[in-house]
Amino acid sequence: MYRQLLTGAAALALCVSLAACGQKAEETTDAAKTEAGQAVDQTQDAAGAAVGKGAGAVAAVSTDAFVKLAGTAGMYEIEASKIALKRSANSGVKKAAQAIIDDHTKAAAELKALVDGGKAPGPLPTALDDRNKGFIDNLNSATAADFDDRYLDQQTAAHNEALTAFKGYADGGDNADLKVFAAKTVPVLEMHKKMIEGLD
Repeated sequence: MYRQLLTGAAALALCVSLAACGQKAEETTDAAKTEAGQAVDQTQDAAGAAVGKGAGAVAAVSTDAFVKLAGTAGMYEIEASKIALKRSANSGVKKAAQAIIDDHTKAAAELKALVDGGKAPGPLPTALDDRNKGFIDNLNSATAADFDDRYLDQQTAAHNEALTAFKGYADGGDNADLKVFAAKTVPVLEMHKKMIEGLD
């Protein structure tokens, strides 16, 4: 992702250089806006990932926060991966996206059963928060050429965050049923992370 940011900065510098050589001002402005917009999207992803890691560590201490984070993360993973199935032209990315959909759908059903059965506090979130909506918007706005990189970068960050929260709760949570759920989900998240990193 940082390589992409540097590439964007270099392209922006090239646009300024071309303007100095007589390129039409409006063309340069449009190109600069496009590059700047992509850099902002990527920086927003990076900042969100950094915040997310910290949020995951805090959420592991609180049962209510863990349930909320697990529910929201599952919804985001499923929605983002459905977009990848439609937009990616890479068979490996599509295969990973389908595995993520299947596994997170199963985990979401298990978490819902715990909440519905009174073994975990609810309610579960029914919609994405603003941060994850922003990630979905970034995916939808990515160009075809940039989509796979954007999706894989987001998935790497999301799985790092989820692993922090799930491992933390499995080790130190105060709800026995949720601790079992978290511990059972960790290897699945690790498998997803490995699969994603192999594609990125």
